[in-house]
Amino acid sequence: MKLKKLIFAFIIISIHSNIFPQNSNVPSLVVGIVVDQMRYDYTTRFYDHFASDGLKKLLNEGTNFTYAHYNYVPTVTGPGHASVYTGTTPFYHGIINNTWFDKIENKEVYCTEDAEVHGVGTDGHDGNNSPKRLLTTTITDQLKIATSGKSKVISISIKDRAAILPGGQSADAAYWYDHSSGKFITSSFYMDKLPKWIEDFNNKKLPDNYLSKSWELSLPLSEYAVSTKDETSYEEDVFSEGKVSFPHSFKNLNGGNKYGKLISTPFGNQLLIELAKTAVESEKLGKNSFTDFLAISFSSTDYIGHAYGPNSIEVQDLYIKFDKQIAELLNYLDNSVGKGNYLLFLTADHAVADNIDFLKGMNISAGVLNQNDLTDALKNFLNKNYGDEEIFNAFYGRQIFLNKNKIAEKKLRLHEVRQAVKDFLYDSFPQISQVFTRDDLEKETAHRNSPNLILNGFNFFRSGDLVFELQPNYLTSYSGKGTTHSTKYSYDTHVPLIFYGWKIPKQTVNDQVYIVDIASTIANLLGITEPAGCMGIPIIK
Repeated sequence: MKLKKLIFAFIIISIHSNIFPQNSNVPSLVVGIVVDQMRYDYTTRFYDHFASDGLKKLLNEGTNFTYAHYNYVPTVTGPGHASVYTGTTPFYHGIINNTWFDKIENKEVYCTEDAEVHGVGTDGHDGNNSPKRLLTTTITDQLKIATSGKSKVISISIKDRAAILPGGQSADAAYWYDHSSGKFITSSFYMDKLPKWIEDFNNKKLPDNYLSKSWELSLPLSEYAVSTKDETSYEEDVFSEGKVSFPHSFKNLNGGNKYGKLISTPFGNQLLIELAKTAVESEKLGKNSFTDFLAISFSSTDYIGHAYGPNSIEVQDLYIKFDKQIAELLNYLDNSVGKGNYLLFLTADHAVADNIDFLKGMNISAGVLNQNDLTDALKNFLNKNYGDEEIFNAFYGRQIFLNKNKIAEKKLRLHEVRQAVKDFLYDSFPQISQVFTRDDLEKETAHRNSPNLILNGFNFFRSGDLVFELQPNYLTSYSGKGTTHSTKYSYDTHVPLIFYGWKIPKQTVNDQVYIVDIASTIANLLGITEPAGCMGIPIIK
């Protein structure tokens, strides 16, 4: 009888070992979660509506950094994802914005566009993307380097840039959502043909199933007291309903437009949860001899936040549902990879400003510096003082690009023109709080604790001749609906940062930390080299 029990126990241990390969020195899987446009205060404002097995589980059983900030501007999606995974800022990694004016190509470029690759799984241009504009390695690259390519790295998101940049330059695959078809696609940078499991996933046509439903509130309306009223004048009518209150349906949308609008609901996050689970199963992530990495970036949070603003009922309901989706993912990982066998972090690529009209309704100073007005005024200034408005070349992301050839042609001193434009901006626009010329910034080097967030976000190869910041609660673009982000102020820089799982202590830490510390912390826990250019430090002791 004892022998039978010993044999049975041996069989159980052997089966468990095969299901959950374990190496106490490293986790089986790292799961990086970036939530697009998640403010830190969402974890506190909505806390009472979270269940015990979702976000509360991460907050209470992991290491919760309550004062994590971005240490550069602009705080937008492309630079945010690049900074999380490289452990550095645009000063080194080169992703200075989602789009910028390329001085070599003399045109606007997108942060992941690549004309030398083509889409896989699509005939459109959404697949013409790669990480070629990323100038440094990522923590995912470093994991591939450390294991001589044996670790698997899979990166997924709704947005192309949010899938591509976390995967780095050596990912096995990055997949993103095609807005016109509702399918997940990739580019020839990674592969020539979609794997069968992605094709099978697309063939399930989950978006069509979601489109047959409507976005309903999770709770009675009275439970949303922390938010504004359901119908306000400064929310966008995303679904052409003639209203902005619940419930929201897709019935007034036509054709392929529905797939693009689907992701402006919590269904977009659920679609990504389903893809994440399928990726773990199909790629056997966490079942290999080496640590694997799954990067997940949730984008629907950004689309919804832009349209409705952070105090809307839509945003509150979004996070109530997101909490359940995180619980679903954690439960799946526990059963598939094994509880304690995976290391997970959750953060955001940026936060978001409050709606301007909402602030004004509370007697808080807020406003807009219209970028077209600024451009027109600057051209008039250049015409008046130098006889040629074409000295101005482009304006992107509060950066001004001057035409050096035109300045040389007119035999002007570039440094003097820059300084004159700087003085003009200060004298003409009280909405501007800071202006730096390239000459000002060339004297300094970016670093983790730099008080100059503009310097940390300035890349000398790609950035313009001048860069400025606005006064708090001011924007350069505003349609009168929703809100946006990109500044150096706390409403845009303060985000959640939670580590959970493998060897992560339960603790709440309110020390100042930065988003660039994530990559170095993961590297330190895995015992590998941090990314090239990394300026962060390990923050898990």
